[in-house]
Amino acid sequence: MTDERTPRDRRTAGRDFEVDLDDVLDEDGDEEDGLFDNLLSGEPIFENKEVLRPSYTPDELPHRTDQINNMATILVAALRGETPSNILIYGKTGTGKTASAKFVSQELQKTSQRYDVPSEVQYINCEVTDTQYRVLAQLANTFIEQNRDWIDRRTRELEELHEQAREDPSALLDTEFDDPPDLRERIDALEADRAEMDDVPMTGWPTDRVYNEFFDAVDYVERVAVIMLDEIDKLVEKSGDDTLYNLSRMNSELSNSRVSIIGISNDLKFTDFLDPRVKSSLGEEEIVFPPYDANQLRDILQHRSKVSFKPDVLSEDVIPLCAAFAAREHGDARRALDLLRTAGELAERDQEETVTEAHVRRAQDKIELDRVVEVVRTLPTQSKLVLYAIMVLEKNGVHNINTGEVYNIYKRLCEELDTDVLTQRRVTDLISELDMLGIVNAVVVSKGRYGRTKEISLSVPIEETEAVLRADSRIGDIDDITPFVQARFEN
Repeated sequence: MTDERTPRDRRTAGRDFEVDLDDVLDEDGDEEDGLFDNLLSGEPIFENKEVLRPSYTPDELPHRTDQINNMATILVAALRGETPSNILIYGKTGTGKTASAKFVSQELQKTSQRYDVPSEVQYINCEVTDTQYRVLAQLANTFIEQNRDWIDRRTRELEELHEQAREDPSALLDTEFDDPPDLRERIDALEADRAEMDDVPMTGWPTDRVYNEFFDAVDYVERVAVIMLDEIDKLVEKSGDDTLYNLSRMNSELSNSRVSIIGISNDLKFTDFLDPRVKSSLGEEEIVFPPYDANQLRDILQHRSKVSFKPDVLSEDVIPLCAAFAAREHGDARRALDLLRTAGELAERDQEETVTEAHVRRAQDKIELDRVVEVVRTLPTQSKLVLYAIMVLEKNGVHNINTGEVYNIYKRLCEELDTDVLTQRRVTDLISELDMLGIVNAVVVSKGRYGRTKEISLSVPIEETEAVLRADSRIGDIDDITPFVQARFEN
């Protein structure tokens, strides 16, 4: 039997509160639509939108069977109580590295519970947790919490056994305890350990102390701990290889537990900067994830769309177009999923029943603009000033802008903000960096007997770029600047 009530009826069913009728009735006595009523009136397109997000780990990963099986054959050692080899996973963004590693980790933990083998995986995103201190503190606190839980369970079991032994000493037969006082001594020792297990603060301790706390916590009970360091190159870039050095050498000192590392990186060359000893122990096994092609991306989107969308809401050309756009972005499955999700969101906002090619093209434009906005927002101040100078020139009708013109405006901006002025050579380098980011287009052209110069133009929308730059409190205070452009000599 279908529920024919309106969304409003369902939301207010069973509530006991008073409503002022003047708030919900118009002048004719009819009920007014609220802010969200029109939005709720349309049929939803999504069944489960979370399936299209990068954080989701699917129960099946098309076209990654070889890599998954390779990881499993290495990590199966943990289920035998042995130390798995360390693994380094490489591949460009959106090639399924993290999703595959998390999938294998979940399977490992399920199997370890089934066979009652103490093994587990701890995941750390090194783009967020990007210093040795934070990595060690996060790991220490995770294992401390697990140890507390283990002590609580073990203490309850021993207390029950102690009660039984007081009435019947034979209850201790086939146990490690000689008599009730021996058992009580063990319970007291566990409770004393529990009382000493304090969390590690996220700042303020010497790093050596944090490492010792982590070492003691991981070694408190028997376990094989697999530590997954996603974006491991970010950790090395910011903090050097001390963390990897310490983690990779732990097993020679641990008594009860074993530690294995899975490193995930977009940068195939990041190990070139590691200490040779770290590189040797860390890179025991290497797995490369190649980019997806358009057909593989189509399979991935088909698989996810069956779970994420209502039946028959995608037109036939939506998934092929999303796959084609993402294949141009180096086979990035994350980009393909973002496109499909954003296209669905745009269709839902338009209260349309079908996602079409037009929604995908709008989604492509929106995602590209969002990327540009985020890149511009996070630029260093000097790069923002150089970009602002280029934007000022374009707004005033200057085309084929040269480096000298940019530098003149840039110097005036620095003077107005009372900030350091970089050399023209350094500003030229910043323009090249903006070119690599796709924010400007800088082409070297020949001017014949006048030499060679760069012709610069914006590659992003002026209005949106100006809004992002002016959101910076310092740049937002700049008065309008009108450029003075010298006469140019043409061939």
